[in-house]
Amino acid sequence: MDRVRRYPSDLTDAEWEIIEPMLPSPQWMGRPEKHSRRAVIDAILYVVRTGCAWRSLPVDFPPWQTVYADFTRLNSRGVTERILTELREQIRVAHGRDPEPTAGIIDSQSVKGADTVPRDSRGYDAG
Repeated sequence: MDRVRRYPSDLTDAEWEIIEPMLPSPQWMGRPEKHSRRAVIDAILYVVRTGCAWRSLPVDFPPWQTVYADFTRLNSRGVTERILTELREQIRVAHGRDPEPTAGIIDSQSVKGADTVPRDSRGYDAG
């Protein structure tokens, strides 16, 4: 069932088919879900990709409190990290590589210069 993507951050149907089985079953959260899981995940992706505040979610998403609570639960249970790990491994295997990378590179100047880093800690440190 194709659905209209409202925002560039929304998952496509193909992406949802990959992500949905990686999510815990709905019972782990207690009461029945009022909003679709896909709508909640799309809302989380909207916040992550746009950098907006939770309270600034557009009104066509579930309430920000619901989205934030679900994100917090998923994150605290390690679900987000597990999904990222599984996706990375799938992509690496599909490209004929070992599932685990052997090295990583971080450009420290990019990290220090990010808008999210306080001004007093930005800049070059030769040490």
